[in-house]
Amino acid sequence: MSIDLLKGKKIVVMGVANKKSIAWGCAKAIKELGGEVILTYQNDRMKTSLERFVDAETPMVECDVIDDANVEKAFAEIKDIAGGKIDGVIHAVAYADRDTLQNGVINTKQAGFNLAADISSYSLISVSREAAKIMNEHGSIVTLTYMGSTYAIPNYNMMGIAKAALESAMRYLAVELGEQGINVNAISAGAVRTLAVTGVKGHSDLLKTSESLTTDGKSVSKQEIGNTAAFLLSDLATGITGDVIYADKGVHLFSTK
Repeated sequence: MSIDLLKGKKIVVMGVANKKSIAWGCAKAIKELGGEVILTYQNDRMKTSLERFVDAETPMVECDVIDDANVEKAFAEIKDIAGGKIDGVIHAVAYADRDTLQNGVINTKQAGFNLAADISSYSLISVSREAAKIMNEHGSIVTLTYMGSTYAIPNYNMMGIAKAALESAMRYLAVELGEQGINVNAISAGAVRTLAVTGVKGHSDLLKTSESLTTDGKSVSKQEIGNTAAFLLSDLATGITGDVIYADKGVHLFSTK
């Protein structure tokens, strides 16, 4: 693409783990459309991983969302890097430990529930709180969800509960931040092969079923999901807030044709 849809906009992208991450598809789309990207990473190990494929000119800031103080510190650093203000955030952060994710909801323990909810749901609140302090008017916060929030997708388990809470938080944040001219939305992305999806038991079957339910028989790409995020971050989407936008090529229609 050659259009400068996001020219001059400074966007924080959270959740890039490797080149297969949906967040990386978002970062690439933002850059291709003229935006400036600031990446966050959880720890030194993740930073080392990112340095293998992220260009040296892209700023990277440590941000472990499990800790409110760390989130606050990260956005203070982001403020300095951005020259005072940012224009958007991609929140693509989610996690559940293996036992919690794979052993069914009925077997979920309190510690596993809390960890998954803290990282996958609550973090949108803490990130939005700090991001709003340094966000320009007509700024945009976009989080990533999945239709397991609404439907009982086999083996999605606790993550479906966490995504339901995430979507609810998104709607309340959209109302509260609307007074500042900030939009908050979620993209319900189709199932694509990422590090996260490999943690789901039977993920190969999930990917095959998802592809079979698309309207054209081909899975949505990370680039297509990234383009949807770029649109929501742009000035073309100022009338959209508190909504879940599906970028799954129609999988949520459950059409067997």
